[in-house]
Amino acid sequence: MAEQLSWTREGERLALHGELDQDFLVSLWDARKDATQGVSVIDLSGLSRVDTAGLALLVHLVDLIRAEGRTASLEGVSEKVATLKGLYNLPEDMIP
Repeated sequence: MAEQLSWTREGERLALHGELDQDFLVSLWDARKDATQGVSVIDLSGLSRVDTAGLALLVHLVDLIRAEGRTASLEGVSEKVATLKGLYNLPEDMIP
């Protein structure tokens, strides 16, 4: 059963929960600037699924954080995300 995407913010941490895929990421895309404001860590440990659209959104979120002058890091990166990153031959710093 598909699990809607949700997120919480606590201090500098943005925690994502559910499925980060093309079917559910629109709500986070619409709120991306507010969701990343003041954030330096994106926690992926609550995600059950990530597809290529989700990977693209993660790249964009990291870029938004960096545009605000902060260092971005990801925690709880699953094997699936690491595999997608490798398949697309993304630079190491694109998905930190």
